Amino acid sequence: MTTPATAPILIIGGAGKTGRRVNAVLKARGIPTRTVSRSTTPSFDWQRPEGWAAALDGVSKAYVTYQPDLAVEGAAEAIAELAHIARRKGLERVVLLSGRGEPGAQRAEGALESSGVPWTTVRASWFNQNFSEGYLLDGVLAGEIALPAGDVPEPFVDADDIAEVAVAALTDDRHANRLYELTGPRALSFAEAVSEIAAGTLRPLRYTQITPEEFVASMRPYVPETIVQLLRDLFTVVLDGRNTPVAGGVQEALGRPARDFSDYVRRTVATGVWGTALG
Repeated sequence: MTTPATAPILIIGGAGKTGRRVNAVLKARGIPTRTVSRSTTPSFDWQRPEGWAAALDGVSKAYVTYQPDLAVEGAAEAIAELAHIARRKGLERVVLLSGRGEPGAQRAEGALESSGVPWTTVRASWFNQNFSEGYLLDGVLAGEIALPAGDVPEPFVDADDIAEVAVAALTDDRHANRLYELTGPRALSFAEAVSEIAAGTLRPLRYTQITPEEFVASMRPYVPETIVQLLRDLFTVVLDGRNTPVAGGVQEALGRPARDFSDYVRRTVATGVWGTALG
């Protein structure tokens, strides 16, 4: 069954990597949306639950991305409260973006699943787009990405695949009460991923292994302490091999293979965001 183009679909995190893609795909299909943030009317602030009900008024479904990450303390409780409001408001489904291998994220998933509101969980590995739309872009432009990632392979996933799975979950009842684990079709170490970007851009670019302490020190001047610690945990705890196996969620949900990292590199080179080739 396809969702009728009547009540809008709520997008919490509509300016993010996946949220803006979900919004664009829905709009292209003629499905009305409502993106909310701290600056919209109605507003949505994860730190102000008293305003959440107004944001959910009159919407049919919701795509939810939690900031800064479902792994942080309090995230599961926030998702439980949001799901309670969604059930009270009669939402047909809540689609939650989650993270692979994160115990805190899985607690948030459980809170949604036990809430009584129809749900779909989209559990994703590391985004390809962190190299072009996130905190790793500056490193690509500077010619060096320095991380405490080691040589553990990660099956990077494309944000466009995540968005397409989320849209399918929002518009097709066959995806209700399902968990999709999304990865790319192969696992790469960060060094291998950087090497592929270097080959695609024809620019000098290297991966440098640093200690967690060096990483934390390099990040502190630029991002809040909570984000520093979150990133440290992701590199030193989650990136331990638990997420290396490739999962078939994209194929399962969309009936096609996941996009390969090399496809992402080619598409991103064409945008010019990584600059022009040197030398």
